[in-house]
Amino acid sequence: MLVALGVYGGLFAFSFLTATLAPGSSEAALSALLLVGGWNPAILIVAASLGNIAGSVFNWYCGRFLSHYKDRAWFPVKERHYKKATRWFKRYGQISMLFAWVPIIGDPLTVIAGALRMKFMNFLVLVSIGKVARYLFLYYAILYWQS
Repeated sequence: MLVALGVYGGLFAFSFLTATLAPGSSEAALSALLLVGGWNPAILIVAASLGNIAGSVFNWYCGRFLSHYKDRAWFPVKERHYKKATRWFKRYGQISMLFAWVPIIGDPLTVIAGALRMKFMNFLVLVSIGKVARYLFLYYAILYWQS
């Protein structure tokens, strides 16, 4: 029981961190656990999804309430990524949150969504759709590869 809690909780925590501009790949962690087996795939997908979504929510709040500090060294998004994400968001609008999972641009996009005052519920729904779909795709790709 404690081991399972550690695995699922660890995946949640790692997925949270990788969504908040920390280096790492939640996809690799989830893939490894799925390939090793012995863990409930549905719970793994839920843990990874909830952790990654929570990390994006953290980013949204950073953008919403801390974007006036974007020129500070500690701000989690580098200026060039901030500008690129702003252009992307202004060009494609809220629908771009479906791509919040994309490496390099996705995390800054979630910060920009907060900075540009995207409605939180719209943000949450779109980010959730994109992130859950990515993990489901990964799961089914692994199933296909193993068969």
